[in-house]
Order: sequence, then structure tokens, then C-alpha cells
Amino acid sequence: MIYSILGLHTRKNRQAGFYARNGARKRRKKMKLTRLSDRIWYFPMEEERDRPNLGYIRGDRWSLAVDAGHSDDHVRTFYQALEEEGLPLPALTVFTHWHWDHTFGFHAANGLSLANRRTSQYLRAFREKVAREGREAFLSLHESVQREYAGGRPVIILPADLEYEGQMLLDAGNCPIRVFQAPAPHTDDSTLVSVPKDKALFLGDAPYSVFETGEKDRALCRRLEAAIRETKAEICLEGHYGPQTLEKTVSDLYED
Repeated sequence: MIYSILGLHTRKNRQAGFYARNGARKRRKKMKLTRLSDRIWYFPMEEERDRPNLGYIRGDRWSLAVDAGHSDDHVRTFYQALEEEGLPLPALTVFTHWHWDHTFGFHAANGLSLANRRTSQYLRAFREKVAREGREAFLSLHESVQREYAGGRPVIILPADLEYEGQMLLDAGNCPIRVFQAPAPHTDDSTLVSVPKDKALFLGDAPYSVFETGEKDRALCRRLEAAIRETKAEICLEGHYGPQTLEKTVSDLYED
């Protein structure tokens, strides 16, 4: 069963939300889990600190999170929301790509992490950069990072505990999950997470433009479209936008 929440998020400000370019400080409201299907929930994004959606998939034996969040505080609020719903903490967290807002919170997370090999390579390289140049090398990336790490919050970067290449098939207990690499315009280390029985697909930031330049390669868009359609998902969740149908996701993919 897919819950009727498609289209609740407006299309405008999508890119503004992704890049958090609106510097106005907004009153933070307490985020709550939103249910997508019988086995899937997500913890909603926040624009001010550029926090992405965090996915949660519950199997009969164990549970999986999609992305680890921006910081230890992001993880803490996510886990509080899970506990309030009586849901167990994830035993495994899958990284959709290496960017800080999706991975730097993992040091405070439960269980193990999984990423494709390239994602872990990027995380190791950026950890070395911060060790060499200091935390300013990270804080200078964007004002949203400065807000997330205000007050001297430690910057702790961990590569994934487990690595895969191509794809990995998991079963959390009567809940098959496909984790696979896909070409994408945002980064060259994108991982998608498909839950076939629930006809759901987590994309991370794969459909977006390159963070540094705002450019979007149309050839990569076409290849990502093929990967999305191959899953036959009925509901798609990106990193910084609400759930949408497959067709709406594909349509938005070609927008700058």
C-alpha cells in the first residue's frame, strides 16, 4: 500500500532548497516521520541547514536507513523520530553519494554503513583534505554548512564500513532491497535504493545539477532516466524534495 502524499510539496524553490541559497533564518519546527508505504518512512528535509530527506525501510528482521545526515545532531533528531513511532534503529545505512549532508552524520549512527567504492574514496580524500587544511576547508563550502556546524560541532568523516560495486541485493526480512549504482548529472558516485514490493525508489541527489557549477549533462540525464524507469517505481523520493511519481521525477530531471 502506498500512502497518498504525492504532490504535497510545491515545485517552486526546489533548487533554492537544494542549494540553500536563501540566507534568511527561519524558525525551526520539529520534524516528524512521514510514511510512504507499509514498510517505508522518511524524515523530511530542512532548507536552512540543507539537511536532506533521510529514508527508513523496515524489514521483518532488520531495518535500513537511506543516508546518514549532515551531522550528529541530524542523526539524533532522526532517531528520536523513529523512537517516537516505536521503530527500531537501522542496522544498516546506505549512502546515496559522498556529499557531506548525506554522510557526515554517520559517526553518530547505529550499525554499519554501505556505499559504492567511489563514494568511500571521495570520503577518504575529503577527510585527508580537512586533516591537512583544517575545518575551514569544510565550513567555507557554504553558509548552510556553517549553520549546521555552529558552536564548534566536530567534523568527523567516515568512509563506509562496507563497499559494493555495480549492485547489491539485500533482504531485510520479507522486504527485498536493491542497492545499485547509476549514472547521474549530480555526481559520478550515485547510488539508488529500490524497494520493489513497495514500488518505491530513493534517488538521493542524483537528478540535480553539479553542486559547484550548476551545470547538468543531458546525456547523463537520459541514462539516469533509463535507470529510474527500469525500477518501475510508483513513488520516488529525492534528497531535497518531497515524494513524487516516476513520471514527475523524470520530467523534473530535465529542468535546470
